[in-house]
Amino acid sequence: MSKPFSDHDKRKQISVRGLAGVENVAELKVAFNRHLHFTLVKDRNVANKRDYYFALANTVRDHLVGRWIRTQQYYYEKDPKRVYYISLEFYMGRTLQNTMVNLALENACDEAIYQLGLDMEELEDMEEDAGLGNGGLGRLAACFLDSMASLGLAAYGYGIRYEFGIFNQKIVNGWQVEEADDWLRYGNPWEKARPEYMRPVKFYGRTEHTPDGVKWVDTQVVLALPYDTPIPGYRNNIVNTMRLWSAKAPCDFNLKDFNVGGYIQAVLDRNLCENISRVLYPNDNFFEGKELRLKQEYFVVAATLQDVVRRFKASKFGSREVVRTDFAELPNKVAIQLNDTHPAMAIPELMRVLVDEEKLGWDKAWDVCVRTCAYTNHTVLPEALERWPIDLFHHLLPRHLEIIFEINHRFMEYVASKFPGDHDRMRRMSLIEEGGCKKVNMAHLCIVGSHAVNGVARIHSEILIATLFKDFYELDPHKFQNKTNGITPRRWLVMCNPGLAEVIAEKIGEEFIRDLDQLKRLLKFINDDAFIRDIAKVKQENKLKFAVHLEEHYKVKINPQSMFDFQVKRIHEYKRQLLNCLHMITYYNRIKKEPNKHWTPRTIMVGGKAAPGYHTAKMIIRLITAIGEVVNHDPVVGDRLKVIFLENYRVTLAEKAIPSADLSEQISTAGTEASGTGNMKFMLNGALTIGTMDGANVEMAEEAGEENLFIFGMRVEDVDAMDAGKGYHASEYYNRIPELKQAMDQIAGGFFSPKQPDLFKELVDLLMHHDRFKVFADYEAYIKCQDKIYRLNPKEWTKMVIHNIAGCGKFSSDRTIAQYAREIWGMEPSLEKIPAPDEKLK
Repeated sequence: MSKPFSDHDKRKQISVRGLAGVENVAELKVAFNRHLHFTLVKDRNVANKRDYYFALANTVRDHLVGRWIRTQQYYYEKDPKRVYYISLEFYMGRTLQNTMVNLALENACDEAIYQLGLDMEELEDMEEDAGLGNGGLGRLAACFLDSMASLGLAAYGYGIRYEFGIFNQKIVNGWQVEEADDWLRYGNPWEKARPEYMRPVKFYGRTEHTPDGVKWVDTQVVLALPYDTPIPGYRNNIVNTMRLWSAKAPCDFNLKDFNVGGYIQAVLDRNLCENISRVLYPNDNFFEGKELRLKQEYFVVAATLQDVVRRFKASKFGSREVVRTDFAELPNKVAIQLNDTHPAMAIPELMRVLVDEEKLGWDKAWDVCVRTCAYTNHTVLPEALERWPIDLFHHLLPRHLEIIFEINHRFMEYVASKFPGDHDRMRRMSLIEEGGCKKVNMAHLCIVGSHAVNGVARIHSEILIATLFKDFYELDPHKFQNKTNGITPRRWLVMCNPGLAEVIAEKIGEEFIRDLDQLKRLLKFINDDAFIRDIAKVKQENKLKFAVHLEEHYKVKINPQSMFDFQVKRIHEYKRQLLNCLHMITYYNRIKKEPNKHWTPRTIMVGGKAAPGYHTAKMIIRLITAIGEVVNHDPVVGDRLKVIFLENYRVTLAEKAIPSADLSEQISTAGTEASGTGNMKFMLNGALTIGTMDGANVEMAEEAGEENLFIFGMRVEDVDAMDAGKGYHASEYYNRIPELKQAMDQIAGGFFSPKQPDLFKELVDLLMHHDRFKVFADYEAYIKCQDKIYRLNPKEWTKMVIHNIAGCGKFSSDRTIAQYAREIWGMEPSLEKIPAPDEKLK
């Protein structure tokens, strides 16, 4: 049961958590009881925790509705340019607490729930994560929605309402086992179905070229049913919309041509087309060329563009009459941002709508298309790039394939005019890859069909124009930009770490919540002993809290005085969880060798999901759990080293873990991690980073001072030089470095798997003979850097932490979105509040 706040606590927390006025609290209690009674049809005798959660969620949602309707009305009247952020993933996590924070309702709700004799944290724990994403790309989209609303942009997130999100991960006997994530089982109080805006989406069929244009005929129709979720800005009365499409079979599905007696089967077959929105593909940074996935990609784009065109044509609120028909105006009223190549079909689909349906000439349509669309690239890994076989395309989307061929034909003519006779360049730049099976290169389609192309951290954007997109950069250098990723400080500081937010607010006020650059002002207090103590105290409290959580949920006891060392992210060879494993083993061996020496106690926690089909990643998890089984039960080691695999890492677990972290592991091979955003979350929450000069780590070191991070290992230039020169030979390191050899021999010899001595034979073989990510090349530098960490005293450590927090301003998604708005979308962000629903509109 949460204890009531003392007067001092209340005063302290008023700023960040909102006022708990008496009227406010009374009103919330009435609404809560009303929802319990009328919405859930329960009374206090039979209601359970989930009922209470739903009653609270509906009560909080009531406070969104007026603002939501008012915001949309405001957009129709002002007719601003609108931005459509299209993504196959939105990794939202939970909504309740975030909504209370953004509406300044947290204190009032806490007090109301307390007076009703309930426990707020228990109710919050009933909410399912909306796990409609794999990792960074999907969570970035979620942070962006929060920032777009907080900056007053008329923005819409468009995606798919997957019935099953990212799988739940169970660890059984050390192995990952996947379970379906049935997140909608009990209903979702935050969404509103909008069947009146249902849209048809067509597949298959063939094209007919007639005197009045091209017709796409004999198609199969699937209906797209929209579900809207409110996205509140931070205390500005703006509530934007995330619209997710669900696939529905039309009523006459399979019935018009059914053979006698086929009625039952025809109805059962409706499932086939409704499968489109059934499940999120669980791959991160990996392309799986399945027909169902291409269907998902076209489905979201086709439904969304119908909305875009409808809104463009009818700009007056509540009006269904067409008021705008000149599509030359589209780029002045609409911006479409493609989150990676997954929604690339927006380009040929927009061309199809403009040319075939709206009857624009090709050149005019193409100009409109390019000026409207922009593309964000998220990876340079070749296995992640989307390349769809032409045969599949022809079968599923015949008209779009024709349009892509036409785009390519005209583009090739343009390249030839700029680089006459350079046939190799034309081959490299074509949207169609020749070879055994012809394929459409979706990244090339996105570049050609967009007016802006951006990477997600400075080093990543530089790598793009120097390597992957070099030819395109030489043709059109003005297209290429950088937009370094960011995170929303509402969820990732105010909400998940209220203790730290309060300590900061006491020093510099609370403007930092909407203007994270204000954190620089903390540098004035770098030598303030009381402030240093407060920062350290908050960290210790968060560690205790997380230790309790681990004990409750995982039955592991950890030493809260130990250093909390985290590597949490998707399991992937390029992220080098294996390098972390080698450090665990090395540290273990050192303690065993000199058990009487003083060792800084550590708890090393690794978390993340492996794609179900990614065998190597699953073996990496098994190795981590195996190391834990040995280390955690060795009496010589005691609690000086613990290795824990965090099961089912997800947004909600991140919110609990990150505030407790001392050390953040960001150790990908230089040049492989496009940006990373977990790195920023750890930095903002007072952890220090051990990392390579990769992704946004480079800019973090620049902002906080390189001396305030633990940077090690090869730089991009070193990796390139090694590849260009003698190459990477793992055996050289293995033979030269005794501690590395010892660790590898233990893994290979079954020290960590005595019952199956050759369990990790494949991993050893991978590391010794075909490791694309050069783990051994950075081993020595990594271990030395870890040694450096052990030598810091607590006060020096906390001062470094303050430098890091103070350097976080750049990594707010508000800054990222303001740059997208000004430099790509041609929109101006605004911090002004619009009137609340009970105030008059200006």
